[in-house]
Amino acid sequence: MSVRSQIYAFTAVLAFAVGPLATPAVAVEGDADRGEELYAVCAGCHDLKENKIGPKHCGVVDRPAASVPDFTYSSAMEESGIVWTDEELHAFLTSPFTYVSGTMMGFVGMYDEQERADVIAYMRKFSADPELCGEAQ
Repeated sequence: MSVRSQIYAFTAVLAFAVGPLATPAVAVEGDADRGEELYAVCAGCHDLKENKIGPKHCGVVDRPAASVPDFTYSSAMEESGIVWTDEELHAFLTSPFTYVSGTMMGFVGMYDEQERADVIAYMRKFSADPELCGEAQ
């Protein structure tokens, strides 16, 4: 194998290995109404206003990870440095275990890009609604 072929092979392996960890660009518009239906998957562990097995989701969009008071996070999440932008949420919800190795979140992932966009649109909508989340989140 020539040096050039070795470089191409290495580059392909590297792109494959790092690709799933890269933050994807958000390419689709989310439908908050459909996201509300899909949020049922999240509601087994999360609530809008109260901590359950997972932290509450009011105000999650644009909030730093591991910042909900009175909730115990994994050290991996505390040390992640993540701010939950749409892009970070897309990447995390695709494969939580891969994106934050050591997370305690027991969810394998949401593989459909449109479904992720819809759930994130719903979380953004209710996070901005004082009637749902209150004034202080």
